[in-house]
Amino acid sequence: MIHAIVSGAGGRMGARIIHMIEAAEGIALSGALEKPGHPAVGQDVGEVAGLGRKGLKVADSLAQVLPQGEVLIEFTHPEPSLAHLKEVAAAGKAMVLGTTGFSPAQIAEIHALAARTRLVFAPNMSVGVNLMFKVVADIARVLSDGYDVEIVEAHHRLKKDAPSGTAVKLAQVIAHALNRDLEKVGVYERKGLIGERTKEEIGVQTVRAGDIVGEHTVLFGGIGERLEIIHRAHNRDNFARGAVKAALWIAQQPPGLYDMQDVLGLK
Repeated sequence: MIHAIVSGAGGRMGARIIHMIEAAEGIALSGALEKPGHPAVGQDVGEVAGLGRKGLKVADSLAQVLPQGEVLIEFTHPEPSLAHLKEVAAAGKAMVLGTTGFSPAQIAEIHALAARTRLVFAPNMSVGVNLMFKVVADIARVLSDGYDVEIVEAHHRLKKDAPSGTAVKLAQVIAHALNRDLEKVGVYERKGLIGERTKEEIGVQTVRAGDIVGEHTVLFGGIGERLEIIHRAHNRDNFARGAVKAALWIAQQPPGLYDMQDVLGLK
């Protein structure tokens, strides 16, 4: 039995992860935490998640619950996520990290810390999205330079980072497949008299509205035709289910940095 800890237990994603742990075999919830001052702190985690009393209270620091678990699952914000990764690495535990919005310097630190622990780090833990990463790379290699590439992502109005981590990852895998430097060819906003589109650029556009859970479209536009690959998330359960799958997997792995492609055997 794998004993898991959920960070951000009072949030929407944290609640769905707790539900998926409850439904899965081979894993149990052994700890939960929220930021200090959050209304969920001190409450029964089952009642917070809508599952009924579980006899496990939400803590306000990782230090209080880390000894009770083997793997931390975190979908929160960059700063606390990085701080928690340091604690996990120091304790020799494992972590599943789905937080997005990290700076390049923070990502470099995550990569360095991963050498001392077992980490699954992925911007999206949906099985469908991770298959999409593989498919769009294959399509890009086949179509090569004959098609323009555009990525459009849409999320709810409360999402704080843009573009989404998933859209950035899509752009990265396509750029790699096309032997392009995304830092040079990525275009994230268009306005005014911008001139003709270059053949090399990869457009990444953002939509924020209402309660959209997540939608990503990759458009390959040629002369006389276009090919679109679309993933729509109807709720957060697919992300939460993938995170639980990753937690079960990473607990059995040697130290290192992994992603969902590793978890799903897509590499």
